[in-house]
Amino acid sequence: MQEAYRPFYSPTLGHDVEMLVFGDVGYPIVVFPSSRGRYYEAKDFKLVEAVQWFIDNQKVKLYCIDSVDAHTWYAKHLHPAERVQNHIRYDHMLSNELVPMLQQECHVDKIGVAGCSFGGYHALNFAFRHPEQVAYLFSMGAAFDMRQFMDGYYDENLYFNNPPDFMPNAENEHFHQMNIVLGTAEYDFCKEANYQMSEILNNKGIRHWLDVRPHGTHDWPVWREMFPHYLSVM
Repeated sequence: MQEAYRPFYSPTLGHDVEMLVFGDVGYPIVVFPSSRGRYYEAKDFKLVEAVQWFIDNQKVKLYCIDSVDAHTWYAKHLHPAERVQNHIRYDHMLSNELVPMLQQECHVDKIGVAGCSFGGYHALNFAFRHPEQVAYLFSMGAAFDMRQFMDGYYDENLYFNNPPDFMPNAENEHFHQMNIVLGTAEYDFCKEANYQMSEILNNKGIRHWLDVRPHGTHDWPVWREMFPHYLSVM
């Protein structure tokens, strides 16, 4: 399996963004790490190994991107408004810098996004904010309400980065072209958040798959089982 360390400078963030890329040819999937995770997390927890067949057979190419959670949602030393602003800069980096690079490199109009736990929030929030850029969304064991990180603070920027809030009112034809999977498990403490998101999508007539694994918990063995299954039905 081909692996490459591919940092790149982000003018939006003003610093290098670290990234591991797995595969040479294939459909681009951006993989977000979990809470305060790093770009090598998916490799360390063997999520990449779980989908090696798809990489080796040139079905997909994984771009494991770094997070800035320590400067955004988890940055308790910052005012909540600044936390959201830092997240918005991360979102702009993804949309205006990373995605165009992958579109050119892989000769696609849209990409795929995936993530486990907090990475699933990043994947879903990005996909629903930029549905014209995303064809596949694989969220595994995620919750989506960011108000828990804001110490009671609320503004318009939070609204537009809090999918349970903005999605009921969002309209975009690309939502109906997207392949969406909400993965959770019977004993996952984030299960209810996925039921709630599924209800929002159902109310809007947005096609998706709510996948609830029996007996599973909020942990990597479940996600390593989910991810290759989801890639197999792309």
